[in-house]
Amino acid sequence: MQPSMKPKERARPLFDPKLVLSKVRAGKATAAYRKGQAVYSQGDPADSIFHIQKGKVKLTVVSSKGKEAVIALLAAGDFFGEGCLAGQVKRMSTATAMTDCVTVRLDKPEMIRVLRDEPGFSELFLSYLLSRNIRIEEDLVDQLFNSSEKRLARVLLLLANFGKPGKAEPVVAKISQEMLAEIVGTTRARVNFFMNKFRKLGFIDYDGGGLRVHSLLLHVVLHD
Repeated sequence: MQPSMKPKERARPLFDPKLVLSKVRAGKATAAYRKGQAVYSQGDPADSIFHIQKGKVKLTVVSSKGKEAVIALLAAGDFFGEGCLAGQVKRMSTATAMTDCVTVRLDKPEMIRVLRDEPGFSELFLSYLLSRNIRIEEDLVDQLFNSSEKRLARVLLLLANFGKPGKAEPVVAKISQEMLAEIVGTTRARVNFFMNKFRKLGFIDYDGGGLRVHSLLLHVVLHD
């Protein structure tokens, strides 16, 4: 008797948020931003959500005393401005293009409709929010317990999208040491010292106007 042969399950296709967003007609706008241009500012009405199609965006907050801090670095495929879905009335941060970038803006009512009508998109969005929450927790632990050298190494690896398919040795767009110091929570002098150290050890090198980050930099993060 021949053993029963079960049909092979087809691989589930990867869900592409761009495909869903491309079908949206109302309440949507695509915009291009130059490097350094604000997408929105702290205190603006929180009435929409954004999806990065191309480029990088940073989120910053400014205290009542005028001190600025970088709270997130985002890349293509990321969402931002999602606080409006949880009742946020005004933007709690400023979103600024770190490179030339393209975003899709969805009005809050349209985003709610898409989440309701597109289960695949809802699943992807929930997964994104959960991973974003994990990232925030990791950033907090990093800030509380790790040295500024380790924090800088981690930031450089994150900026380089380390670990993503096809991007093992990417080049990071030019970023100032002042901005790196803000993200890491240290001084520019310390950042300069560690960057020179990383370069001499072969963990990084300069490629034209950018910075090439090598996987060897992981040793700094993993070494106790």
